[in-house]
Amino acid sequence: MIKRLSKVFVSLIEEYLPDPYLFAIALTFIVFILGILMADNTPVEMVNHWGAGFWDLLEFAMQMCLVLITGHVMANTPLFSNILKKVASVPKTAGGAIAFTTLISAIACWVNWGFGLVIGALLAREVAKQVEGVDYRLLIASAYSGFVVWHAGLAGSVPLTIATEGHFMEELMGVIPVAETIFTPYNLIISVIIIITIPFLNKMMLPKEEDRVVVDPEILKKEDEEAEIAATDNSMDTTADRLENSTLISMLLGAMGVVYLIYYFANNGFDLNLNIVNFLFLTVGIILHKTPRRYLKAFDTAVRGCSGIILQFPLYSGIMGMMIGSGLAVMMSEFFVSIATQTTLPFFSFLSAGIVNFFVPSGGGQWAVQAPIMVPAAVDLGIDVSRISMAVAWGDAWTNMIQPFWALPALGIAGLGARDIMGYCIMVLIWTGIIASLGLMLI
Repeated sequence: MIKRLSKVFVSLIEEYLPDPYLFAIALTFIVFILGILMADNTPVEMVNHWGAGFWDLLEFAMQMCLVLITGHVMANTPLFSNILKKVASVPKTAGGAIAFTTLISAIACWVNWGFGLVIGALLAREVAKQVEGVDYRLLIASAYSGFVVWHAGLAGSVPLTIATEGHFMEELMGVIPVAETIFTPYNLIISVIIIITIPFLNKMMLPKEEDRVVVDPEILKKEDEEAEIAATDNSMDTTADRLENSTLISMLLGAMGVVYLIYYFANNGFDLNLNIVNFLFLTVGIILHKTPRRYLKAFDTAVRGCSGIILQFPLYSGIMGMMIGSGLAVMMSEFFVSIATQTTLPFFSFLSAGIVNFFVPSGGGQWAVQAPIMVPAAVDLGIDVSRISMAVAWGDAWTNMIQPFWALPALGIAGLGARDIMGYCIMVLIWTGIIASLGLMLI
């Protein structure tokens, strides 16, 4: 049944889901029209909201590009390449490869979403070289599916925000430690159930052998060999050549990075925010590639996967500008609050967050929109505000399974398009939606 149903979704997605760029354009037009019809904005006002928000995600877009590039470059060092090869050699069958990749990705994403996105995709690529008969589309979808638990993990935007003194909702809800959000029994139970079950779900979706899309391992190996050859130009004909192939320069720069990382973790604990993950990947990559020339060549190869991020993130930023500026995001949240009861508010918070996430695909940005509505509603109904906060966090992560925005780094590494994986991700969306919504209401 699971196999047949996933096949239906895969066929529908392949037929009707456009490239993520066109998907973003379609969302732009939808929000533009809704802002006029539902929020009483004029066309000129909607265009102004769009233009005003268009560049708000520039910093984040750069961070995401660096997540992809620095992670890819680090993984292509001899040390990490060997580690990935050894880890990827664990599964021996196609089904085992799907389940194993899902599990590693989910655990990594729970620890840190940026780290998990990159490691999951790189592991999947390596697994495809070693395991015969594995469907490459499902393998990459499995690597991405682990991302569904990120907002309930150690790097979740909402729980970390409300645990920080001076956050914008502190006057109403106070400062809530992560012991009351991330490490509560209900959140840990939901996370563990999902992390344990989605590997089996993905394994059950593995198509019959005759229907599988199998990538030729030699193609992937050839791409890596070409990158390696390009990076091994050790000519010393000129002074410039000698500087570019100087191990000393890379080691000195890497040493500075190591000193800063030690200082950072000593003063901040295990706080793996996006900037420090990028800094860590960058530093390790510089040291392990040994020379500036090798690092630059590897960087040049990796940067080619960033086109989707660079092109599409401004469009999503414009969509966010229209959603927030027009009041549409507030209207959606208020609607669900208006029909909620003490029992159902966690579910409707989860559901509304999932819908808003299509148009505001940013955990922090979405919380800024929904918190002023959801938190007062929780207070009025006598519901624990930390549970409502986590309901929003889970809803935000949930619909990432069918939102191409977050899949772009993984797709860039894998060399696939959104329609290649989203059919499988719909099954993950359905399953995790059931678990998370029931857990938030009943546990």
